[in-house]
Amino acid sequence: MAAVEHYDQATVDRICQAIAWATANEETFGRLTRMAVEETGMGSAEGVPARRWKILGILRDALRTKSVGIIEEIPEKGIVKYAKPVGVIAGVLPVTNPLVTMVNMAINAVKCRDAVIFSPHPLSKNTALEITRILRAVLKKLGAPEDLMQCVEKPSVPLAQELMSICDLTIATGGAAMVKAAYSSGKPAYGVGAGNATVIVDETADIAQAARNTRISKTQNHGSGCSCDGNLIVEASVYDAFLDALQKEGGYLASDEEKAKLEAVMWDAEGRRTIDTIARAANVIARKAGFELPEGKTFIIVKQEEIGKEHRFCSEKLSPVLAIYKYSGGFDNALDMVARILDIGGKGHSVGIASHNDEHIHKLAMTAPVSRIMVNQPNVRGNAGSFDNGMPQTASLGCGTWGGNITSENLSVKHYMNTTWVSRVIPEDRPSEQELLGEFYGSEIF
Repeated sequence: MAAVEHYDQATVDRICQAIAWATANEETFGRLTRMAVEETGMGSAEGVPARRWKILGILRDALRTKSVGIIEEIPEKGIVKYAKPVGVIAGVLPVTNPLVTMVNMAINAVKCRDAVIFSPHPLSKNTALEITRILRAVLKKLGAPEDLMQCVEKPSVPLAQELMSICDLTIATGGAAMVKAAYSSGKPAYGVGAGNATVIVDETADIAQAARNTRISKTQNHGSGCSCDGNLIVEASVYDAFLDALQKEGGYLASDEEKAKLEAVMWDAEGRRTIDTIARAANVIARKAGFELPEGKTFIIVKQEEIGKEHRFCSEKLSPVLAIYKYSGGFDNALDMVARILDIGGKGHSVGIASHNDEHIHKLAMTAPVSRIMVNQPNVRGNAGSFDNGMPQTASLGCGTWGGNITSENLSVKHYMNTTWVSRVIPEDRPSEQELLGEFYGSEIF
């Protein structure tokens, strides 16, 4: 880091561009995606041309952000802000999406002149090491220190805990246990919360669009993303039409018997998700459960009525399996169902709504304990930022205190820097006591 502390904005931006090209060109992104799928058994190698654009979106946001020297001036307040590196970052990685997560961290860290030591999941360590090799090759070619990017070669939980305790900042994008460990490391940490995206479909929804958005969310990378639709809450008058539209989009409606079989293979006796059904193709999960999907079916729908911890399908599924609920009697009942589901899991993360009723959207935004709400768009694309919404593009989603996190924002460049505020004297800004205290000025003294 000492060797790059003099780098100016143009220099770090150029390195960010080189990193993005080296990892997001179609050939390399495809190779690394296939490598991750083969190593972990999770996710899909399909849809590479679209998915690599996430890296380019992260680059777009980074290039538009100042991170060296003066980054903001507020003349009327006499304030000038200067950016500084946060230091050495412990980058704790998820097993389901090592590629985009690592490149996201690398771009933002280089942008702020930080260093990163990656701590991959043991099941994806070879992929992480290969991505690190590419990152180091980019740095070397541009004359920057290779050691700005490093990776633990033999990852383990104790080693990850040690790494988090000695680095300046941890960014943990992984399971709940690892995020908790990050916050317990004694050092500053950004963690992410569990997803369990719940989507309301009201009577004003564009049914075909809503079904298409669900299919996009539910099938991308075999439903591995925390933003994938997990639960659909559908108004009674459009329920049948929406269910039909979902099936036309490739959804398979499981029978009660098939639903019971799915539950038996997707959760163990303690209610933990079974790893061999996470981020697997729908037909693979169905086969494990003892039934076959018809040709062309890419996700599984189960009808659900009950909400509670004992009802497994309420919780995060991390697979191309979703639960569908019916509501009636007014929109407030849908809001109540959302709140009850989020009490089971996913609080702080996200909800979606398919609606053209602004009052419904406003009511949801006023009451839902989540950090982001996507309106008439696929949650899996929208939550982490897309080119047709204004969310910061990222691979790490903060879930606020609801989800046990320190931030409710999408982690971006600003979370990878320290800021020095320089303050100069301005004309006094002191309102009178009467102006400040309003009706209570001069009133009764207790």
